[in-house]
Amino acid sequence: MTDNTLVANQATEYGAIEIKRLYPRNLSMGLTIAVLIHLFLIGTYIFIQAITKEDEGNFATVRILKYSELGPPPSLDNTAQQQLAVAAPTVAPNVGIPTPVPDAEAPKEQTIATQQEMNKVASPIGEGTGGGGAQITNDLKVEAPPEKDETPDMNSFVAVEKMPQVVVSVPPVYPDLAKRAGVEGTVFVKILVNKEGKAIKAVVIKSDSEVFNQPATDAALKFVFTPAIQHKSPVTVWVVVPFKFKLNQ
Repeated sequence: MTDNTLVANQATEYGAIEIKRLYPRNLSMGLTIAVLIHLFLIGTYIFIQAITKEDEGNFATVRILKYSELGPPPSLDNTAQQQLAVAAPTVAPNVGIPTPVPDAEAPKEQTIATQQEMNKVASPIGEGTGGGGAQITNDLKVEAPPEKDETPDMNSFVAVEKMPQVVVSVPPVYPDLAKRAGVEGTVFVKILVNKEGKAIKAVVIKSDSEVFNQPATDAALKFVFTPAIQHKSPVTVWVVVPFKFKLNQ
């Protein structure tokens, strides 16, 4: 027998014999794997059901009620609520039932005054001596409410139709110290002009030297202006006036 024939016979015998020999083992292995898979699936299902039941036992049922459905709150002292007493049946009133009396005890007849008679007796409002009623007279004096402070803020803008104009100007006094030192400068003073055109307040807003501040404010308070006009009425406003201090003027 040649080598090729031997190899072919071995290959043919190997396939059929090997399948028959391995069949029982493969069948047992397949069944075992199938059983294990089914057991795993069944165990997983049972485990999930057990967990779900435990979770359901931990949750309480909640019912949402409207405020109108709630009853009265319980008493703090844990005492029973008092029952309202039911009123007993009332006796029928005897009002209007006349009672006969002797003629001697009967009251005298009373006459009710007519509207015309009452008008004659009643005195006009505002006259008489005041017998208890409120009297309305023409002697009442109505006091006007006090005027509010209309002083505007120094830094606020006040719209006016006509600004104040200087009527009387007073030159500032040149300080001797600055004059001897030959110091010159300008001071800008903000002046509050009231409704009469008088300077009632002066504030230095810019100065070249502090030595000129006091003379400038003293002179500013002596100024006289025409009042500012707004809606055809005088108003209080702030104005800025420069005071120049120059030597050899």
